Order: sequence, then C-alpha cells, then structure tokens
Amino acid sequence: MISAKTLHGIAVTAFVGLVVLMLSWLLWLYPPADALMPIALITLLGPLALTARGVLYGRRYTVAWSAIFVLIYFIHGVTYAAVPGPERWLGIVEIVLAVVYFTAALMYLRQAGSARPGSRERTGP
Repeated sequence: MISAKTLHGIAVTAFVGLVVLMLSWLLWLYPPADALMPIALITLLGPLALTARGVLYGRRYTVAWSAIFVLIYFIHGVTYAAVPGPERWLGIVEIVLAVVYFTAALMYLRQAGSARPGSRERTGP
C-alpha cells in the first residue's frame, strides 16, 4: 500500500505540472487572441490558483474540492486531443496530468482519512 505522504507527493507533482502546462500553453506555446487572454487566464488558472495553497499543504477539504475542479482540465484536454492540429499533444498531456492528479488525490484522501486518530472504517451499507 502506498503511504499518504507518497500519494500527496504524486498529487502535488501532477498539480504543479498542470499549472506549468497551462501557463506555458496560454503564454508561450499557443496563446489565445489578445482579447481572450484575460478570460483564458481567469478560467483556466483561477481554479488552480484558488486551491494551490491547500493542495500544497495537504488539506483534505481543499484536495477534495480540487479533485472535482480538475475535471475541468480533463474535459479541456479531451476537447483539444479530439481535434487535429498542433495543440493535440498539449491536450493529451493535460489529460494525463488531470487523471494522475485525480487518482492520486482520491487515494490520498482515502489514506489520510483512515490514518487519522479516531477515524473508523465504515462497515455498514
């Protein structure tokens, strides 16, 4: 079984990778039109910025919410991976990072929840 600390490290690595990917995508690799840049930065980096501190410190509540927010990036990546063009590989990388973060975050939440003192495994329906 993988420890909660290791799972948190994997989740943080994927989270930071997603931040770096989105920043480089929007600012250098394939930036949107100048009129759309503020909207793209707010919508694609806003959820990451709002949850960054809690994810880095391993706060369970924030990690849980960020795992839900990361589905936005999964959908965004699928959209770009489905169409032909030079941005296809960025969409594939985004999908991989989103899936890795989502899986590691959920596994971390499960491990960290069962490791807390006084926590009990649910046995009933």
